Amino acid sequence: MLRFTKSFILLAFLALAASCSHKLAIVNPDKVERRKTAELVSAMDSMSQLRPGFFYTKIKCQFSDTNQNLNFKTSIRMVKDSVVNALITYASLPILNSLIRPDSVIISNKKDKCLIRRDLSYIKEQFGVSFDYKNIEELFLGLPIAFDTTQKYFQIHDPFNYIISSHKKREIRRENRNNDRPNRNNDRPNRRDNNNEEETEEENVILKYYLSADIKTVKRIFIDSEDDSTTIDIQYISRDSVDGFMIPNEVMVEIITPRNRLVLNMDYDKTEVNMPQEIVFVIPEDYEECSSK
Repeated sequence: MLRFTKSFILLAFLALAASCSHKLAIVNPDKVERRKTAELVSAMDSMSQLRPGFFYTKIKCQFSDTNQNLNFKTSIRMVKDSVVNALITYASLPILNSLIRPDSVIISNKKDKCLIRRDLSYIKEQFGVSFDYKNIEELFLGLPIAFDTTQKYFQIHDPFNYIISSHKKREIRRENRNNDRPNRNNDRPNRRDNNNEEETEEENVILKYYLSADIKTVKRIFIDSEDDSTTIDIQYISRDSVDGFMIPNEVMVEIITPRNRLVLNMDYDKTEVNMPQEIVFVIPEDYEECSSK
């Protein structure tokens, strides 16, 4: 498959489910007042519950990786806990139509007239980080990705930011030191669960959430998957209030893997919430499985 086409297919998942990255306002201009960790975690819990039953938006996308730059538009239709439909157009022509469900991904490639039908592991194969269906909804809606009420979280104290992390600060430093060593998987000390002597997959992923000064939204999410040597940096630059929901307006996503660096700018437009949308997804009979080449 042509590289141009393959990049579009990748964008249909994470980049659409979902920069200049670190230059735009990670910190607040003023110091924030001290808050207890429990208060911040409770605020994140409240955020994660704010999911509209239906969601629609148009997104203007600017994408680049180590080989190319692309501009395209996407229409997103989403039904809570059920399906995400992303239709990608280029020069006003439909290029890809994707249907993402909790257990599957289907992509209709209109350019090459072929089809991809896989489970959600396809995302991990392409990006190096596991994203389940719920995480894709969270990315679009600007919610705390992979927030888990059963997990213990830690506050990283910063005079200008509220930062909640899945790991203690000293653990992050230790992981970073191990990352710089050769044969890091052998050198890294195991973090063990109290009831399980084996290291779990979730413990190899560090998540850091940066909360807004009013602790009503998350403004940045940093995901570091140590085992896959992949980081994802998501910055919610601005938001709009739409029928009581604080929906992203400008978003920047940077994905760094051992082989690539992908940067995506997304500008939302004509966003609607809780207004049912018709999802049209038709696969022509003559479409065959897309080549992996």
